[in-house]
Amino acid sequence: MSAPTVYDVAERSGVSIATVSRVYRNPDSVRAQTRTRVLAAARELGYVPSGSARGLASRTTGVLGLCFPDYADPDAESAAALNDADDDQAVMLYSDQIIRGMERAARRHGYALLIAASLDGGPESLVAKVAGRVDGFAVLARTVPTEDLEVISRRLPVVMLAGPREIDHLDHIVVANADGQRALTRHLVEDHGLRRLAFVGGEDDSPDALARFHGFQQACREAGLPVPSRPDLSTGTLTQAEGARAANVLLDRSEGTGVERPQAMLFVNDQMAVGALQALEQRGVRVPEDIAVTGFDGIPLSRIVRPPLTTVRQPIRQLGEQAVELLVQRLADPGRAPVSLELPVSVTRRASCGCG
Repeated sequence: MSAPTVYDVAERSGVSIATVSRVYRNPDSVRAQTRTRVLAAARELGYVPSGSARGLASRTTGVLGLCFPDYADPDAESAAALNDADDDQAVMLYSDQIIRGMERAARRHGYALLIAASLDGGPESLVAKVAGRVDGFAVLARTVPTEDLEVISRRLPVVMLAGPREIDHLDHIVVANADGQRALTRHLVEDHGLRRLAFVGGEDDSPDALARFHGFQQACREAGLPVPSRPDLSTGTLTQAEGARAANVLLDRSEGTGVERPQAMLFVNDQMAVGALQALEQRGVRVPEDIAVTGFDGIPLSRIVRPPLTTVRQPIRQLGEQAVELLVQRLADPGRAPVSLELPVSVTRRASCGCG
């Protein structure tokens, strides 16, 4: 059975070939109703847009792809400057580390890496930029709709990074999010005697953020502390600005109600925790003497801020390297059973919690 073509999609959706092309190359130029009809037809047919149909069919592009949302944080570079960091790696964030790991492993196997890190035009546009130009690609959780991944995975290998395993036949890599947050929370309770803990989470549909909160809940339950049903605060984006805002909200909440302020603020990622450190310093709140602060990820910035940040270090570069290894293995043996890996994490104890 031959692969569906742009002609098939045009016929199925009742539009011209040029319109199908515009849907993938410039989606904003096509009416929403028409765009939806074309994408539905493509999905039904299993069509994958391709910059080089022969390359896609023969798996000879020599390129691997990576799709992820743009997690750029404009405050990261200024934070590094404030702490006198002259190392460019100090401002590398989560996605930067994944890219570095994938690049290293791809080069080792003779592949180049194609990156799509913008959601301009929507997830369909992101897929169109990558799927037809690579031999296989890795996708960060919640970047591409599940139904689109189903279609693409019929044509080329796909590895899911982070989040739940939504498609059983895809290779999948996560880190031990819940275990890491549980261990960090237990450290604060058992080693520092802290009991009033405030957890700042991310978006409600973020699988990593949810897993970390579950680890926090488990540690509270084991310590005999109240177990919250929701984070004390949740943020829309995981940036330093949101971390600063969250710290101020938690302080204002305690000052306005007379309720004792938390002894520790646990943030779902390092970027927010760094923003909180800056906000607390501006308010005259000492860390860790007045409030301990912790993060999660282990990005380079966490070790050069003042005070250095206690965090859960996940093997971010290894996540990228393992993604490439699984893609290469799948290309060599398309019929092998799908693999699901959970990479271990470790608590890094520094001055922001009173260690170091």
